[in-house]
Amino acid sequence: MSQQEFPLERFRNIGVIAHIDAGKTTTTERILFYTGRTYRLGNVDDGTTITDWMEQERERGITIVSAAVTTEWKNHKINLIDTPGHIDFTAEVQRSLRVLDGGVVVFDSVQGVEPQSETVWRQANRFGVPRICFANKMDRVGASFERTLQSIEERLGAKPLAMQIPIGAEDTFAGVVDLLTEQAILFDDELGSEPKYTEVPQNLVEKVATARQNMVERIAELDDDLTMKYLEGETLTLEELKTALRKGVLDNRITPVFCGSSLKNKGVQPLLDAIVDYLPSPLDVPDVVGMHPKTEEEVSRPPSDHAPMSSLVFKIVTDPYVGRLAYIRVYSGTVKKGSTYLNATQDKKERVGRLLRMYADRREDIDEIGAGDIGAILGLKDSYTGDTLSDQSNPVVLESITFPDPVISVAIEPKTMADQAKMGVALQKLSEEDPTFKVRQDEDTGQTIISGMGELHLDILVDRMLREFKVEANVGNPRVAYHETITRTVPEAEYKFVKQTGGHGQYGHVVLRIEPLESGSGFVFDEEIRGGSVPQEYIPAVEKGVREAVESGVVSGYPMTDLKVTLLDGSYHEVDSSDMAFRMAAIFAFREGVPKGRPVLLEPIMKVEVIVPEEHTGDVLGHISSRHGNVLGMDQRPGNAQEIHAEVPLAEMFGYATELRSATKGRGVFTMEFQHYAPVSEAVMKKIAGL
Repeated sequence: MSQQEFPLERFRNIGVIAHIDAGKTTTTERILFYTGRTYRLGNVDDGTTITDWMEQERERGITIVSAAVTTEWKNHKINLIDTPGHIDFTAEVQRSLRVLDGGVVVFDSVQGVEPQSETVWRQANRFGVPRICFANKMDRVGASFERTLQSIEERLGAKPLAMQIPIGAEDTFAGVVDLLTEQAILFDDELGSEPKYTEVPQNLVEKVATARQNMVERIAELDDDLTMKYLEGETLTLEELKTALRKGVLDNRITPVFCGSSLKNKGVQPLLDAIVDYLPSPLDVPDVVGMHPKTEEEVSRPPSDHAPMSSLVFKIVTDPYVGRLAYIRVYSGTVKKGSTYLNATQDKKERVGRLLRMYADRREDIDEIGAGDIGAILGLKDSYTGDTLSDQSNPVVLESITFPDPVISVAIEPKTMADQAKMGVALQKLSEEDPTFKVRQDEDTGQTIISGMGELHLDILVDRMLREFKVEANVGNPRVAYHETITRTVPEAEYKFVKQTGGHGQYGHVVLRIEPLESGSGFVFDEEIRGGSVPQEYIPAVEKGVREAVESGVVSGYPMTDLKVTLLDGSYHEVDSSDMAFRMAAIFAFREGVPKGRPVLLEPIMKVEVIVPEEHTGDVLGHISSRHGNVLGMDQRPGNAQEIHAEVPLAEMFGYATELRSATKGRGVFTMEFQHYAPVSEAVMKKIAGL
C-alpha cells in the first residue's frame, strides 16, 4: 500500500509491553486476527502464534525476540511491536521503546502490577512513551478490575482512568460497558468477531452513572476550557471528551485503562479503537533530535517525507530465509530501494538492497519507507543496533540506544574442529542481533567466554547456536561477572617509562591521581595539566593506557569500575617521547597506584521477587537467607500468596529455580534483575582471589 493512502496522522507505531505471562503475545495475536491480518487464532499454549515464530519461543511459551508487524484498523496503519516480558531480554524491550510512539501495557487482572511490569513502566517513563493499559484475563478466577486499577496507581505512581466497567466477572465475564458512550459491548460468538452493542444491563446502571461522572470530571480537569464548562454545568460532548483525553495521554498526564480477556476473544476491538483514538501518531511526538557527526551541533528532523532522510536501526535479525535483516524506524525523509545512505555512526556508506514490510514471519517487498514508518532493510553490511542511517549530504547521528552490561558468563567450546569455524560465525551473528550478549577470548586460558543478562538468556543463545547454526558445543558452569574498585584515594601514582636503545629512546613520565567514585559511576578520565608538562598531543595516549589498565584489576584480574583517574603532572623529552611511551607510563603508574587504594572485589547484587503460596513462606525465607540474601519486605498477593522482596548476590542464585520448585511443589515463581554492584565479603574475596 503506498505511503500516500495513509497520511502521517493515521500512523500508529506502538508496542505491546508487559510482565511475562500477562498475555501480551495472545493480545497481539487477537489484534492481528481482528484487523484481518490472520485468518485463524494463534495460541501460545498450542504453539501456533504468529509473532512468536522461533522454535524456542513456541516451546517455552515466552517471547524472546520482539517482532514488528504491520496491520490496519479503521483506516489507520498500525506498526505493532511485540516485546518480551522476561527481564533477561530487557534489551529487546528497551530498543523497542526507543522507536515506539506509544505503548499498550498489558496486566494480568488476577495479579495486578507484577515486578516486571514495574521495570517496563519505568523504562517507558524514561523514554516518555504515552501509554494505555489493558487489564487482561478478566475471565480468570480471582480477576478484579478495581484491584488492578488500584495497583497501577499505588505501585506505578500512575494516574489510571477506568474507561470501561466489566460485565460479569471470572467465568461469567461477558463484555464491558463503554463509559464514554454508555453502551454495553457483549462478545457472544466464539471468536468474538461481532461485538454486540446494547443497553447497559439493569444491575449496572447506577454503577455506570457514578463511574462515568467520575471519568468526565477527571477528563475535564485536563483542559481549562472544559473545566469551566463542566463547573458551569454544561454537558460535554463526546468529541470534546475524546480530544481532551487524547491530549492528556500524549502529555503523559493520564492513562486510560480498558479490560477484557484476549484468550476468550473479549474486549480487544475497543482496545484497537483506543489505540487509534488516544495513542500518538508520528506527528504528535516531538521532532527527533540528533547531532551533526562533524560539528557536534544539535540537529532536529521533522517527521516529513521532504526532510533529509534520518532513521535508526533498532534491531538486527538473522532471518533463516533471506539473511541479515535490519529493522529501521524512519524519522524523516524516505528510504528508497537501491539508494545509498551514510551510516553516520560508523561513517560508512550503505546500499539498500531490498526493503521489506514485515507481517511477523511473512514479508512483502516495497519500494520505499516514508517518514514515521517502520520496516526492514536487506543488504546492510556494517550497520548494527543503535546506528543512524542518514542522508549523505545532511548527516545526523541520533541518540543511540544504551544497554546494561552483562552480569553472567560461561565458557563455551566447540565439540569438533568442524564446529570451530561455524561457532565463530554463529557467535558473531548472535552478538550482532543482541547487544547485551558479549563474546571474548580469555587470554589466560584461550577459552571463548560468552556473557549475558541471566541463565535463561545464555541458555537460549546456546540453544539457538545448536538449532539455527548447527553448532555442537560444550558449555561450562555459569560464572559471575565480578568487578573491582578502590576504596580510598591514591593522591599520586607516578611512573617514568625510559628505554635507551640505539637511535631513538623512549621517554614518558606521568603522575596520576586515582580516586573512588560512587557505585554505578563507571570509569572517568580527567586531566589537570598545568604549564604543558605533558604536551596536549600525548594526553589521548595516557588516557588510552589508563583505559587499557582498567580492563584488568589487581585483585583477580576483573575489570575495574567506579573510579576516576586524573592526569596531574609528568614530563617529556623533545626527541624520545612518543604515544607508546606515554601509554606504557600510564599503564605502569596505574598498576602501581591501585594497590595503595585498598582495592576490593564487587559482585552483582540482584533484586529478587518471589511469589509463593502462604504455607511455603517460611521455607523460602530460609533459603534466601542461606544464600546470603537480604529480605527487604513482603506483600500480600491475591490467592493466599506472599510476594517476598529481597536482594541476593548473583553468585548465590545459581540453581535457585530448581530449589524453589521443589520447596513449593512447583507453585512458587521468581523474577530477578540486576540491581547494583556491591563489595564482596572477606570470605568470598579470599575464595575468588584463590588465597
